[in-house]
Amino acid sequence: MAVLLPCYNEAQTIGQVVEDFRAVLPQATVYVYDNNSTDASAEVAVAAGAVVRGEPMQGKGFVMRSMFRDIEADCYVLADADNTYPAEAAPAMVEAVIAGRADMVVGDRLSSTYFTQNKRRFHSGGNVLVRKLVNSLFGGSVSDIMTGYRAFSHTFVKSFPVLSTGFEIETEMTIFALESRLRVASQPVEYRDRPPGSESKLSTIPDGLRVLKTIAKLLKDYRPMLFFNILALLCLVLGLILGLPVGVEFFRTGLVPRLPTLLAAFFCLLAGLQLFVAGLILDTQARSRRQAFELAVNQLSSLRAFVVDQARRR
Repeated sequence: MAVLLPCYNEAQTIGQVVEDFRAVLPQATVYVYDNNSTDASAEVAVAAGAVVRGEPMQGKGFVMRSMFRDIEADCYVLADADNTYPAEAAPAMVEAVIAGRADMVVGDRLSSTYFTQNKRRFHSGGNVLVRKLVNSLFGGSVSDIMTGYRAFSHTFVKSFPVLSTGFEIETEMTIFALESRLRVASQPVEYRDRPPGSESKLSTIPDGLRVLKTIAKLLKDYRPMLFFNILALLCLVLGLILGLPVGVEFFRTGLVPRLPTLLAAFFCLLAGLQLFVAGLILDTQARSRRQAFELAVNQLSSLRAFVVDQARRR
C-alpha cells in the first residue's frame, strides 16, 4: 500500500500530513514527491518518516506521472500535502479498492464541508460547474471532479496515461475512469481550509481555464462524434442564418443581390458536413482504441495475477 503526497513548498503542513497517514495506515509506505520546493518541505517529510523523492519538472501532472510509473502497490492513496483532507477517511477508501468495489474512490468534499470551509472566491462555483459539465458530457455521476483526495487500484494507476501537466490532472483522471468504464465510488470526506500562513498554489482564473480546456480536449479525444457534431451544428445554424434571407429574396425576386453572403452560407454548410464526416471517422478510431485498452487491461491483470501467484509459491 502506498500513500502519495505531491509537495511544493508545504513545510508548514507536510510533517503533520505524513504523521497522520502513518498513524491510520501503518502498513503503508508514505511517499512525498518534492516538486522543487524552496523551503524545508523535504527535510520535514523525512523527519516525519516519509520516503522523499524529487520531480524536477514543475507541475502536479509531472509529479503524478513519476509517482504512477515508479511505485508498485496493490492500493494507492493520493492526497494533498496542505493538510486539508482528513487521513482518518483513508482506511474506508482503501477497503473499497481492496475489496474490488472500486478502481477509483473519490474523496467527495462537495457533499461535506467544502462550501463552508473554502474561502477562495469562485472556487465553489467553479467546482460545481466542472462537475455538471463532466457528468453531462461523459455520462457520469461523480460527486466531486476536482478533489485531490482519492484511492486507486493497481489497474487504474498502471493503465492511466498522464497527459496533463498541472492541476487539471484531477479532471483528467475522472474523465479517464468514466470513459474506460472503470469502477468509480464516492466517499464524503470532511474538508478544512488551509491553516493561516499556508498559501494555495492554485491560480483561480488561469487554472480554471486550463481545466475547461482539458475537458474540451478530452471530449474531442474520447467522444469525437459528440464534439464534432456540436461544431457541425454550429456551422449548420450559421449557414442557415446567412443563407435563408438570401434564398427567400431569390424566390421572391429571382435575384441574388448578396452573393458574398450566399457564398459564406455555402461554405458554412460545407464545413458542417466535413466536421460531421470527421466525427464519424474519429469515432471509429476511438472505438478501436477502447477495444485495445480493454485487451491491455486484461493482459495487465493476467500478468499481475501470475506475479502474485509466483510470489506466494516462493
